[in-house]
Amino acid sequence: MKANIRIKNKRASFEYFVVESYTAGIVLTGTEIKSIRQGKVSLADSYCTFKGIELFVQEMHIAQYNYGTYNNHEPKRERKLLLNFRELKKLSTKVKEKGFTIIPLELFIDDNGRAKLEIGLARGKHFYDKREDLKKKDSKREIDRLTRY
Repeated sequence: MKANIRIKNKRASFEYFVVESYTAGIVLTGTEIKSIRQGKVSLADSYCTFKGIELFVQEMHIAQYNYGTYNNHEPKRERKLLLNFRELKKLSTKVKEKGFTIIPLELFIDDNGRAKLEIGLARGKHFYDKREDLKKKDSKREIDRLTRY
């Protein structure tokens, strides 16, 4: 049985312009992967930071496993991301530029059963950009509603 888990960060596309995206492995403990397979993850306020040359995801909430004992994990601990050195170096130089940040876009389980995190190099949107997105969304919804009948 393959778990078809895909947890998206819905705020990411509203708050940021995504320039590039990468797929990274994530270092987890036993109870964390079990909670992910149950779909109990929130990417809403999470972001990625560098510590030295390593990339970590911060504030990603993975709920505690129901059947976990004293070995249960801390829900909002920092988790290390696994990328190639070349990708890490490229991301590190881009983040040092003004206005760029790294955000988690989607958490999924691949065909081998490993949890992967799709991260994006992003630039923040201004208020008027967000307003424009809302206008496009409303007009698309109106057109879909009219074409249905």
